[in-house]
Amino acid sequence: MATIPLQPTTTWQLPNWQGRDFLDFADHSAIDLQDLLTLAIDLKEKQKQGIPFRPLAGKTLGMIFEKASTRTRVSFEVAMYQLGGHALFLSSSDTQLGRGEPIPDTAQVLSRYVDGLMIRTFGHEIVTELAQYASIPVINGLTDLHHPCQVLADILTLWEKKGTLKGLTVTYIGDGNNMANSWLVAAPKFGINLRIATPPGYECDAAVVEQANNLAAQHGTSILLTHDPVEAVQGTDMIYTDVWASMGQEQEQQERMNHFAAYQVNEELVKHAKPDYLFMHCLPAHRGEEVSAGVIDGPNSVIFDEAENRLHVQKAILVATMAP
Repeated sequence: MATIPLQPTTTWQLPNWQGRDFLDFADHSAIDLQDLLTLAIDLKEKQKQGIPFRPLAGKTLGMIFEKASTRTRVSFEVAMYQLGGHALFLSSSDTQLGRGEPIPDTAQVLSRYVDGLMIRTFGHEIVTELAQYASIPVINGLTDLHHPCQVLADILTLWEKKGTLKGLTVTYIGDGNNMANSWLVAAPKFGINLRIATPPGYECDAAVVEQANNLAAQHGTSILLTHDPVEAVQGTDMIYTDVWASMGQEQEQQERMNHFAAYQVNEELVKHAKPDYLFMHCLPAHRGEEVSAGVIDGPNSVIFDEAENRLHVQKAILVATMAP
């Protein structure tokens, strides 16, 4: 796979994306995903230069939130505003979904009102069923199985900082959660080698791992799954971690802290990475738990560049799927 040129695209129209859903990386080819990142670079450049770009004028994005959010809500609302459209916030208490209305009914009704849907929810089957019955694009803002918008922002940040993606090694330390699952499917398609270190009993979804191994063989990349964080970070280009207890797992907090204690990303662990390694975290972060303050606030950390890039990649997704 060739190195992706780090430069803006000359067109924002991506025919392969128009009207499609963005649920996880499995549904999209490596070339389509590269096109989306290139579009994100272009839209970011326009925004930085103050160039108005409003291809979604008159369009409305419905945003369903069954999980609380800071970055997802703000970035999607700002994205729609900057693109000339409107974002409509819908909490679970604001919709009949929270009262047991069937997902097919909600999907078909909202399809008559808005031009696209973003949902942040629990089970991945909820977003897939919503997409099945909606006649408009559906975007996965987060499920318990995948978090593709975040990982796309991470990959854009990595590309910007390193100037290439092919052949880089990314290490994920911690829970085999939605972040790790999305990295498993995305990394091979961008030519990235991936290592994941989890405590025993907290491994990634087995079906996703099988899918990722097949993709790695297809794209000539490697995947290492281990319980040894030192092995995972040895000579790596980037270290990634996430909270030890995600939303809905609060009752497991103390148990998880015991199991994850040896998986903290700290000054001692990062000594095994390359000197110019990058540190990323999807936020919010708990300093002193999954990562030390010295690492997350240190010179190798790019967490706020990463957070900003949520805006730019989501603008690319919105333009690619919803623009006429």
